Amino acid sequence: MNQIKNLGWRVTFAGLGINLALGILYTWSIFKLSIKESIEAQDGVFNWSLSSLNDPYAVCCLVFAFAMIFAGRLQDRISPRITAVIGGILTGSGLILISFSTAWISWILGFGILTGMGLGFGYASATPPAIKWFPPARTGMIAGIVVAGFGLASVYIAPLGIFLIDKFGLSQSMLIFGVAFLVIVSALAQFLVNPPEGYVHPDAPTLTKASAAAVINFTPGEMMKTDTFYKLWIIFCVGSGAGLMIIGSVAGMAKEGMGSMAWIVVALMAVGNASGRVVAGILSDRIGRANTLFIMLLFQAVVIFSLLFITPTQVILLVLAATLIGFNYGTNLSLFPSATKDFFGLKNFGVNYGLVFSAWGVGGFIFPRVSQMIVAQTNSPRIAYLLAAGLLLLGAILALMTKAPVAVVQNKPFIGIPVSEEN
Repeated sequence: MNQIKNLGWRVTFAGLGINLALGILYTWSIFKLSIKESIEAQDGVFNWSLSSLNDPYAVCCLVFAFAMIFAGRLQDRISPRITAVIGGILTGSGLILISFSTAWISWILGFGILTGMGLGFGYASATPPAIKWFPPARTGMIAGIVVAGFGLASVYIAPLGIFLIDKFGLSQSMLIFGVAFLVIVSALAQFLVNPPEGYVHPDAPTLTKASAAAVINFTPGEMMKTDTFYKLWIIFCVGSGAGLMIIGSVAGMAKEGMGSMAWIVVALMAVGNASGRVVAGILSDRIGRANTLFIMLLFQAVVIFSLLFITPTQVILLVLAATLIGFNYGTNLSLFPSATKDFFGLKNFGVNYGLVFSAWGVGGFIFPRVSQMIVAQTNSPRIAYLLAAGLLLLGAILALMTKAPVAVVQNKPFIGIPVSEEN
């Protein structure tokens, strides 16, 4: 096995590149702002109600998450390469569809359902093969690097989107993005490959017979019978939902104080989003997933609460808050795949993380939608901020109560964690 060429970094950077394309989701606030301007100008292009502005984004988040379950199983059983190609085709097709129509239902079908499915298939295929090439002590770091691409995407998509919209209009911009991402994701997918059966990284700790027997791989059914799964699910729902609520509206928040330069806030939030994934992954390898989650959720609650005291004209404070919110939100996307692998094993990681990731979709559907309804009714996001901050505090407390699950091995209870990272 030592003679097998390690393709870990090649697979990692291919996954990073795929996520750099799929991260168009986090640029929704730029597209939303263009749609809102059309509605308020009553130019007849977008005849939507203001309360429905976040609907395609919310549906996309929900579909993305539940597509991950099926995509994760496909990735586990067949190939991450095939799964990623399907993701590229679906993502591109959804964006191409909305380039031909401004109707609300078309954007629900195109951006919400087709692109949402594409994101789920592409995202599900990127992380599992990468972490399989590395030892357990580097799980958090590698997961963080791969998913950083998804968060970092807005750094280039936001200004590029503004440029394309100004030059060609929103519909033509969606066509350009659709064709480009279909080709890019399908090409990078060719570099995704799992290690051979039984592959062990040279730096992995040598397992004794006793420790090898102690490695537990939960099936999806077994995982869903544990309290740990439901605690992780609730925490992920709150942590992701609160972050996505801000990410989906940040361009509008910055518009009053920064005008056409509002995209800078989106880009800086993306930098925070990406760096949070890497930093949290590395930190959690050292102090444990649950402890890192507690710190990040508590910090996120404080930052979102601070938005109550920041006006749109306080540009520096708004930029700082947006960057920190992006950073804290990004931590979720490396902590939860790492925790899923640690707690429930690697064998069924794709489908198991797909089930955990469904919490991201539910949070992404509920929080932005409820927030938009609150803003439409009260003309202020203050109640939404207070609600999100309160739920984040509860999530932080729940994180401290989250421990490795107990499995039954030959009728004896066993703490089902395959490595000592959480000790």
